[in-house]
Amino acid sequence: MIGATGQTGRVAVRALAEDGWEVRAASRGGGRDERWPRDVRAVRLDREDDAALAAVIGDGCDVVVDMVAFGRTHARQLTGLAGRIGSAVVISSGSVYEDDRGRGFDTQDEPDGGPRYPVPIPETQRTVAPGEATYSTRKALLERELLAAGGALPVTLLRAGAVHGPYSRTPRELYFVKRLLDGRRRRVLAYGGRSRFHPVHVGNLAELIRLAAARPGSRVLNAADPGAPTVAEIGAAIDRVLDRETETVLLDGAPVDGVGDTPWTLEHPVIYDMVAAERELGYRPVTDYADSLPGTVDWLTERLRGRDWTDAFPKMVQNYGRDGLFDYAAEDAWLARYDRTAG
Repeated sequence: MIGATGQTGRVAVRALAEDGWEVRAASRGGGRDERWPRDVRAVRLDREDDAALAAVIGDGCDVVVDMVAFGRTHARQLTGLAGRIGSAVVISSGSVYEDDRGRGFDTQDEPDGGPRYPVPIPETQRTVAPGEATYSTRKALLERELLAAGGALPVTLLRAGAVHGPYSRTPRELYFVKRLLDGRRRRVLAYGGRSRFHPVHVGNLAELIRLAAARPGSRVLNAADPGAPTVAEIGAAIDRVLDRETETVLLDGAPVDGVGDTPWTLEHPVIYDMVAAERELGYRPVTDYADSLPGTVDWLTERLRGRDWTDAFPKMVQNYGRDGLFDYAAEDAWLARYDRTAG
């Protein structure tokens, strides 16, 4: 397992070990999760070091699970070891998809750039042009290079949705949890609160990894939860977990100067088809969004205890800016105007 101590890796290591696999858990720090079985072997690895990766593989292994692969270099690292690897399971992303007019995640900030995907999105939907420019294009390049290996290295590529669960560096649920902890009792949601960005819990992603490891093959599969709640439903579910009441004010259209925007906010739904995973792997989800939410919220509240959110989640600051998620002054000003108009 490459990237074993990340959000999904730590759950997948445990799932594989409990399924009877002998697991070498590789990460940059070489750490281990306290919930792993004792026979899991934690090893230190800089995955950019080809020789170090080859040393971890050793004389060979049945499966490599790669949580952190991007682009051509990482793909060729794996294919270069094909004679010593039985098969691979590699995490890709649903962001590789583009709609029939060439719009995708990379065009969302452009005029009329929001993609309009089929509902649900099958694995046969077209993808962005591969390249090294963005997260999405690097994942597309990774996929192309690995699939080109053909029978030399059977690879299951899992196109993950919006990953959620504890230990995330960029937890979307922070948007609602922090507001409630800060005593906010009103929120604004754009597009009528109808935005749907299909999530996948780390437990479900780990289950897909477990099943794919046991059934080698060359394939691309979506990875998502059994349902795709709207952003309004997510906010209401977090209210229930924290036993709070919040008034939701709905904007009919796009966010206004950032007000109404959330990490799930999209004009058009993004929902992944899971039929192929069910057919090819016998996949059955181990949880759904609502049932898994208390664990995520508990972890978030503990992580925030006595800390500024910018210290607890620096990657969120990098992605959204210091005021991008929690500009309460702008939100209050908009709500004041809304109240005057509504009155």
